[in-house]
Amino acid sequence: MSSNKKKGLGRGLSALFGDASPKETFDEKKEPNTVPISDLSRNPYQPRQTFNEFKLKELAESIKKNGVIQPIAVRLKKSEQGKYEIVAGERRWLAAQRAGLHDIPVNVVGLSDVESLEVAIVENIQRDDLNPVEEARGYKRLSDEFKYDHESISKLMSKSRSHISNTLRLLTLPEDILGMLEEGTLTSGQARPLIGLSNASSIAEEIVSKNYSARKVEYLVKSKKDKKQNTKYDADILQTQERIEKILGLKVYISNKKNNSGKITIEYKNLEQFELVSDLLTKS
Repeated sequence: MSSNKKKGLGRGLSALFGDASPKETFDEKKEPNTVPISDLSRNPYQPRQTFNEFKLKELAESIKKNGVIQPIAVRLKKSEQGKYEIVAGERRWLAAQRAGLHDIPVNVVGLSDVESLEVAIVENIQRDDLNPVEEARGYKRLSDEFKYDHESISKLMSKSRSHISNTLRLLTLPEDILGMLEEGTLTSGQARPLIGLSNASSIAEEIVSKNYSARKVEYLVKSKKDKKQNTKYDADILQTQERIEKILGLKVYISNKKNNSGKITIEYKNLEQFELVSDLLTKS
């Protein structure tokens, strides 16, 4: 990423937010315009593809009573004179339509395509979380279309670089698993261990049907990988492993082979933890 691009990072956000917090976004002091609701169209850079219908209905009822209190941020459309493209506030726009409004208050802002994408992603993530797939696709657009590297995205979003990288890796999963993530039947913590597995889809179905926790998924995936080394998954062993972890306060792995031999691995991070394990094992 060029130094010029880095210098411009977040310029659209600062122009709109100033020193305000994300919750104060677009509460600008200038008087908003009121425009026909039909003159607005959705932001092509909007990462959110679906909106919660129940929440939309609630917002529509509120708008019927109180109107649209916070103006929608828009920019002029390049292709149609006198028309506007929503930068942030699409949920309010959709709810206003359901409430039967014909006009809506807007603040017109001058933003480039990249700044519009920045604002759309930040507004959605910090106000009402995107599902993991929408979040990942938003980051991917910043990377693919605007040449942002992972470090720059992490600074823009105020998230760790590892979070950005791990979220983007979700897009390598099969489409059916991405669908589960979008629907909310699978969490990113449950899905992440499936990355790179040839049988990821069948494991995902098992996870959903048996409601496995993310921790249990990690063990399940490890056990299925170990099957190639003649080991097997055993729910009783998992329970024993979890009991030992609770007693020690450390991560424990139990690998059991078909002949019922195996090994127990205890992870420790410092000398104090090592001495704790040593004392417990050598007590007479």
